[in-house]
Amino acid sequence: MAKILADAGTSVTMHARRGEIADGINTERRNRDYFPDVELPASLNATTNAAAALDGADFLVLSIPAQTLKPNLAAWAPHIEEHTVIVSLMKGIEQGSHLRASQIITEVTGVSADRVAVLSGPNLAREIMDGQPAAATIACLDESAARRFQQTCHTTYFRPYTSTDVTGCELGGAVKNVIALAVGIASGMGFGHNAQAMLITRGLAETTRLAVAMGATRTTLSGLSGLGDLVATCSSSLSRNRTFGIHLGQGLSVQEATAVTRQTTEGVKSAQAILALARAHEIEMPITKTVSNLLNEKITLEEAVATLTQRR
Repeated sequence: MAKILADAGTSVTMHARRGEIADGINTERRNRDYFPDVELPASLNATTNAAAALDGADFLVLSIPAQTLKPNLAAWAPHIEEHTVIVSLMKGIEQGSHLRASQIITEVTGVSADRVAVLSGPNLAREIMDGQPAAATIACLDESAARRFQQTCHTTYFRPYTSTDVTGCELGGAVKNVIALAVGIASGMGFGHNAQAMLITRGLAETTRLAVAMGATRTTLSGLSGLGDLVATCSSSLSRNRTFGIHLGQGLSVQEATAVTRQTTEGVKSAQAILALARAHEIEMPITKTVSNLLNEKITLEEAVATLTQRR
C-alpha cells in the first residue's frame, strides 16, 4: 500500500520496527525481507520513530496482524493528530473481544468512527508490487473522507471505489480468509474444482448472512471487498490462507503449517472469533465452524469432509 500511495504522487513515511529495514528502504530503495527485487519509489521513506512517521500525516494507514493491533495502537495513539484519518488494511477479528479493526481503532484512540476508514479487495501483494491491475473498496462513514483517500491512492494500475458500509467491507475481508483455508484444505486433500467452487459459493452465502445480521448491506458482499476478495484469496497460489489450508489438507498439523508458511495467516487466528460472532447473532456458518474445529483439533480431515457433505 505504501508503494501504491507513492506511485499516486503521495509523500509516504513508513514506520519500521527494525533499523536495518528502514535503512534499506531509505538508502537502497529496497525492503530486504519483503519483495527485495522491487525498487521502491523515491518519495517513500522509512523511520523507526513512530512520532516522526505520524507528524503532520493526513492519513495513518495501519497494516499489521489484527491480533497485535491493540497494544501497538496504544503506543502510537498519543502521536495521532486531530485531522488524521485512520485507514485499516487489516482483515481479521480480534480473539477474545471479537472486535473488528475499526472498532478497536475507535476504542483505543478515542477518534470518532467517521475518521476511520477500511480498505479491502482482491489485492494480492505480489501482483500489486508488479504493477498489475487491481481494485479495492474504501469504506468510511464519512464518504468525503473515503473520497479523499480514494484520490490519494488512485494510480494507473490501482482503482479504488468508495462505500459507507464499513461493517460489510471488514467482514467480507475477514471471513474470506477462513473460507480460503477450507478451499486450500480441499485442494490439499486432492479434491477438484467442483468442491472448491462449492466452498467459495457457500462460503459467500454464510459470510453474507453474518454481515447482514450485523448491519451490513447485502450488495457489499457481492462487490470487491466480498466476492472479489473471496475469489482471489481462494483461487490464487499467492494466497497465504489458501496455501496454509493446502498444508493442512496434505496432513500437516497447525504448528507444522505455521512453520512452513512463516507469514501472518489471519484466517487461522480469526476463525474462532468469527464463529463466536455467528453464535452471538444466531447465524449458521457450517464452513467456518468446520474449519475452526479442525484448527482446534476437535475433528479430523475425514470428519470435516463428512460434516460438510452430509448436512441436511
